[in-house]
Amino acid sequence: MFFYLKNVVVFNEEHDIGTYTIKAVDDPRTLNKILYIKPPKNTCSFNELVSLWEKKIGKSLEKTYVPGEQVVKLIQESPFPNNLFLALNHSIFVNGDLTNFEIEPSFGVEASELYPDVKYTTVEEYLDRFV
Repeated sequence: MFFYLKNVVVFNEEHDIGTYTIKAVDDPRTLNKILYIKPPKNTCSFNELVSLWEKKIGKSLEKTYVPGEQVVKLIQESPFPNNLFLALNHSIFVNGDLTNFEIEPSFGVEASELYPDVKYTTVEEYLDRFV
């Protein structure tokens, strides 16, 4: 396992995505807008996710830190489909391509702000399923 993962990612449980989608279908506030699903308790870095897992299992995992340039080299040298998996993870966790933007109100809305009544599954609750 390697870590050079400085950016945060939004983790969502599939049922929660469905719940928000169904609520948004007939909501005039979402008309012609992008529905972003970024619940505050589900935004964390991969390193934070690993730390949370370590607390749940009661032990520390061995970590190897790899510089970003080495990850790019590994992507270039790996065969398909490994290179695709590595490239997606690099884009998400190293570059932060899924979270490094502000939601522009003229064309986007955030689901957990729009529907505060929805009890979404937090990252911590999701991990409890595997302990």
